[in-house]
Amino acid sequence: MIEKRHKNLLGEPLSPCCHDPATGYFRDGFCRTDTTDRGIHVVCAIVTQEFLDYSLSKGNDLMTPMPAYGFHGLKDGDSWCLCASRWLEAFEAGVAPPVKLISTHEKALEIIPLALLKQHALQ
Repeated sequence: MIEKRHKNLLGEPLSPCCHDPATGYFRDGFCRTDTTDRGIHVVCAIVTQEFLDYSLSKGNDLMTPMPAYGFHGLKDGDSWCLCASRWLEAFEAGVAPPVKLISTHEKALEIIPLALLKQHALQ
């Protein structure tokens, strides 16, 4: 299913990022956002171990399961909606994970230049 009300950064309808594990601020598989999403979880990335370790070093453990929240923990190769600012921070540290352009919300462009996202696009 494609989310027609929301656009990706290419101006097309937003495609899902991942349903297993269920990602996104709304845990519906889409990297969409609204005003309650302070983290702006709009970048659909394929996480790498390098990124997961970096995120942990910044205080955001994405690897440890938290069953009470239905979170099984991420591993290298999983798709996940990342905060745009964390992805940019990871880019600046040299550990930005690859990005699915068709599943990254256009709001990411308010924080990350399109050229950077295209450089890290899955081919």
